[in-house]
Amino acid sequence: MKQLPELMAEYSEVERELSDPAVHGDQARARTLGRRFAQLAPVVAAAHDLDTTRDDLAAARELAAEDASFAAEAETLTARIAELEGRLRELLLPKDPNDDKDVILEIKAGEGGDESALFAGDLLRMYLRYAERQGWATEVLDQESTDLGGTKSATVAVRARKADDAVWARLKYEGGVHRVQRVPATESQGRIHTSAAGVLVLPEAEDVEVEIDPNDLRIDVYRSSGPGGQSVNTTDSAVRITHVPTGTVVSMQNEKSQLQNREAGMRVLRARLLAAAQEEAAAAASDARRSQVRTVDRSERVRTYNFPENRISDHRVGFKAYNLDQVLDGALDDVIDALAKADTDALLAGTEG
Repeated sequence: MKQLPELMAEYSEVERELSDPAVHGDQARARTLGRRFAQLAPVVAAAHDLDTTRDDLAAARELAAEDASFAAEAETLTARIAELEGRLRELLLPKDPNDDKDVILEIKAGEGGDESALFAGDLLRMYLRYAERQGWATEVLDQESTDLGGTKSATVAVRARKADDAVWARLKYEGGVHRVQRVPATESQGRIHTSAAGVLVLPEAEDVEVEIDPNDLRIDVYRSSGPGGQSVNTTDSAVRITHVPTGTVVSMQNEKSQLQNREAGMRVLRARLLAAAQEEAAAAASDARRSQVRTVDRSERVRTYNFPENRISDHRVGFKAYNLDQVLDGALDDVIDALAKADTDALLAGTEG
């Protein structure tokens, strides 16, 4: 806890800056300070609680020397101090630098044909409902549907509405291959099929974080298409952006305006380039950091949704629950909490080892 005095001093300075009306003339600066204040507030509160409880314990022990009835209170306060010290250790763990970022979420149907696309649509609804429950804002940047009402692919921006909302901190565990086991609507024999869909979660990049040289971009326009490939627009409004140095390609066709599709495509491109740069940096980090739960191989099967048993299983932490219907309606907190706890436990083990 050596860094605690520095964090307490930083909290006071951030609080002072936020009280200055001039700061709020710069919205980006005010937002950055607001997020940092929200990060530091729990640390300061826990530190104050710990100091107060330690003072109370000293007083209880002094009184217990004269009145034995205070001995029980001293025991309770000792246990409370242990809890607060553990809480403070967790709060002082190294933070994922992306935790306070908004998110670009991509969902793609995988093997399984129409059933996979229907499942991808279920996942899209699940995440939209979860975001709604959290009070986050969502924007479907792009969606390609199928004739049966499924989703071949979808790209969604998820944004915080409050400074202390940590969208990436919750959704970062969702990346990977999600598998479904159920009887497809198209199956006449009642046989259970297995199919999958892929989820990619990217921290949304600020303009200043990723510099893109316009000369490095190749931009093609074409007519957008709907289910079955039929044209749904009479103008070339769909946009395909290729970042030539990396070969990264982003296509957008959701909006009727070419400009809107281009702006949405650039948001996704910046997020992908930021994620690629961070993955490259993480690859050079220690094995311990790479082993954290948050580092998910995109090809890894992370979760199974079993409809006949109403069961959801997360294979990374052994989580299992029989409320799949509720999870698909956005009740994701239990499984995300289990993943976050495993991540925290691994970090604590690393600092103690």
